[in-house]
Amino acid sequence: MGDSHDTVLQFRYESPARARVVARAVAQEVGEIDGDRSSATVERDGESVVVRVVAEDLVALRAGCNTWGSLVEVAERTSGLV
Repeated sequence: MGDSHDTVLQFRYESPARARVVARAVAQEVGEIDGDRSSATVERDGESVVVRVVAEDLVALRAGCNTWGSLVEVAERTSGLV
């Protein structure tokens, strides 16, 4: 991706089990919704879910952050975590 921009989104939960549920739900989308100008990874670190978004430009980075933030929000809601 040449010169790229990236950001890390970290979501903390009250337990590793809750973080695991969200991470598993969101991780299914990795590779499925990546565009030509951006990609993402999802990892769980204890009580946190960490999403790293990498993009060719700032517009794609913003779009990626919005997309992945929304996916996490949906996973939280459907898991009854919010």
